[in-house]
Amino acid sequence: MSVAQQIVDRHVRHIIGNYSKLPVVITRGRGSTLWDADGKSYIDLFAGFGGTILGHAHPDLVKTIQLQAQMLWQVGNQFYTEPQVRLAEAIRQASFEGRGFFCHSGAESAEAAIKLARISGGPNRKKIISMQKGFHGRTLGALSATPGPAQQGFDPLVPDFVHVPYNDLSAVEQVVDEHTAAIIVEPIQSEGGMNVPSPQYIAGLRALCDQTGAALIFDEVWTGIGRTGKFFGHQHVGVTPDIMTMGKALGGGLPVGGIWAVPQRASFFKPGTHGCTLGGNPICTAVSAEVFSVINRDNLLSRANEGGKEIVRHLQSSRHASKIADIRGRGLFIGVQLDTPDATAVLQRSIELGLIINLTQKNVLRICPALTISEAQLQQGMELLDQAMDKL
Repeated sequence: MSVAQQIVDRHVRHIIGNYSKLPVVITRGRGSTLWDADGKSYIDLFAGFGGTILGHAHPDLVKTIQLQAQMLWQVGNQFYTEPQVRLAEAIRQASFEGRGFFCHSGAESAEAAIKLARISGGPNRKKIISMQKGFHGRTLGALSATPGPAQQGFDPLVPDFVHVPYNDLSAVEQVVDEHTAAIIVEPIQSEGGMNVPSPQYIAGLRALCDQTGAALIFDEVWTGIGRTGKFFGHQHVGVTPDIMTMGKALGGGLPVGGIWAVPQRASFFKPGTHGCTLGGNPICTAVSAEVFSVINRDNLLSRANEGGKEIVRHLQSSRHASKIADIRGRGLFIGVQLDTPDATAVLQRSIELGLIINLTQKNVLRICPALTISEAQLQQGMELLDQAMDKL
């Protein structure tokens, strides 16, 4: 029995099977290359669901971990720690005037944002409006804002959540009222099919919130920290939220989530209203602050924009262009909708060829590599994708 099969068997014996698994045991990574237990290499064009925004084992992040691990690991949030402050200052510089709260994941960020919207809205504002095909996490509050199959089997959900079509301002206008605490929306829907809304839609949501007093929440868990070619997805349309959620790339691959809220909203979180035991851990926040530093120093926002253009150019000129129904996204956050109801065979063939991508909505390929991927490796990955699409 191979080492890989032994690990799989041990996994099956001891770990709950709540994830669909690919038949690969990954053992190490460097940049945008991964290796499995048998020594086979893979080009990583998905970056751990977007988490490894600077690639695997980035030397600056490794150094930051080593230095911080020698100084302080965890003391709890009854004390001040400097890495938290550094991260908050980096977010402020990259976004808008606000205050932060740190946790472990995007789902926890959504929970915090929902709670903050409700407590800052007052006792008569409970309604949360979210979008069909949206995704905000699998904890009960975040799940209540995530309509679709993920909700099945978990009734009763948190009350007062209303779901309307994405990119349809009139649908929101019909349900927003004086009881609305918040509208929560992704600047680009990821799980929902890599859907990009019109700038007018996002601006219209801002106007509705201004008119009614509801909080505008942008879920930036996927679109944040440089993924789209700007630090945050909402910056492409020049609209500022009241609260934004963060996760995935925020920790560069470590478990970091958080919210950033305008001061007048943030002030409603007082001692005892919300918390997270390991949130803002010194090692994680030191690394997270370094992620912002590296992106700025190495001009990686520009690289995200150029890399996205390279992907689109390749797809439009490939021998499979006629099989592509649409290409959506921004920066290194690209969705490729194929002209077939089920593209599972492309995903399976990609793994066989040594390429890691992802499939959502059964026929939309997600291509979301690290911002540090080289031009040559990105091109090589796209050529492997061409071979995988021969299965169509």
